[in-house]
Amino acid sequence: MGVIENLNHSLELTNKNLLSLKYIYYVVYHPKYFSLFIRKKSEQELRNIENIILAWRAIMSNSLITIITMSIIAVGITSLVGTLTAISVLSATINNSFSALGANSFTIRNNEMNFEGGGRRRVRNELINYDQAHDFKKRFEYPCDIAISYMCSFNAELYSGNKKTNPNISLWGIDDNYLKVSGFSIAYGRSFSELELQNAHNAIIIANGVVQKLFINAASALGKSITINNEPYNVIGVLESKGNSGFMNTNNIAMIPLEKARYIKSDFKPSYVISVGVKDAQALSAAKDEAAGVFRMSRDLRPDEEDNFAIQSADQITNSAMNQLQYVTIAATAIGLITLFGAGIGLMNIMLVSVTDRTREIGISKAIGATKMSVRVQYLTEAIMICILGGLMGIILGIIVGNLVGIILKGPFVVPWIWILLGLLFCFIMGIIAGFYPAHKASNLDPIEALRYE
Repeated sequence: MGVIENLNHSLELTNKNLLSLKYIYYVVYHPKYFSLFIRKKSEQELRNIENIILAWRAIMSNSLITIITMSIIAVGITSLVGTLTAISVLSATINNSFSALGANSFTIRNNEMNFEGGGRRRVRNELINYDQAHDFKKRFEYPCDIAISYMCSFNAELYSGNKKTNPNISLWGIDDNYLKVSGFSIAYGRSFSELELQNAHNAIIIANGVVQKLFINAASALGKSITINNEPYNVIGVLESKGNSGFMNTNNIAMIPLEKARYIKSDFKPSYVISVGVKDAQALSAAKDEAAGVFRMSRDLRPDEEDNFAIQSADQITNSAMNQLQYVTIAATAIGLITLFGAGIGLMNIMLVSVTDRTREIGISKAIGATKMSVRVQYLTEAIMICILGGLMGIILGIIVGNLVGIILKGPFVVPWIWILLGLLFCFIMGIIAGFYPAHKASNLDPIEALRYE
């Protein structure tokens, strides 16, 4: 009698499932076309839809276990998508930062360290001094603009009346070509005159970050006095804002004539920077090669000596940074995949527990005609749905966590669509793998033995 009662109860549940399925059809489709829609649906399609509904009901009936499993998967996807989103933000920030150097320009800088004798002996290279920089400017006859600059301080404090800036202002000494070659432009006021450059006048050009700390607005800053190291400077210009990033804060800079900067005590041993702006972008590579040869003469290097300086363009700096980020991407992907692998094992374990808990239900389903395939599909559907739902949670959290880096670095908002699609695909595959063995085990249960299970 117990078996017959169970069968009757199962028939009632099956009828309820069919009624709920018909109700869903009735809600989604207009009643006028309901009968036409049903006729067009094949038996297999209806069975698939019913499997999805049954899987969803099973998931909702075990909400605590489902939430725990989804959370495990979400953590794995969050670690993967979040880290890769952060790396995408970093890449975009680096590109935006170094694009300010200009596509047609390159710089000659001191290469501070070099290794000789197979790395056995470390040599500190000679800094680029004022005479070498000016000698290069005279010798180099390529059609281009050449600028010489020198950073006096990277933590200067600027005063105006009773106001002062934070000790994070980069103070640069520049010549007449620096603004043009480096892509800066004057928003208010003017640039240095030839007289101010030659005679080392106490004139200064400031960026918008300095204006915000010391003055009401950019227009009001013109003609005012700024004190640096107890020496007053007259504000003659305000730079146009170029944005801000975590790598190059172009809003926290101030510029004075190069000749004046030479007499300011520096925070470190000075090394001059030579910036070269080529008029034709196609000739950039040839200009760099010729510049290397000319600067070797300015440095008095013998033919058998290696270059003790570095010639860098914006794309080289960007590529170098991107190459370093590739290793971080590989490590982050490996960590995320390991986390997801652990989540997959957890899902398989929970699905196996679910099979044990629902042994009697499986036996009833098979007793009233459910095939091995239908039971297998139902359990696989459950595993895939849990993985997809957990993956969606992880993707949303990953995008939020990853873009927190963008907020900190004041970079762009990034949505890594490729990684989102790959994450969902991986969740789908993981659901099949993690659910296959539990589904296979459930489908092979003997209905009589399953009905006896207590």
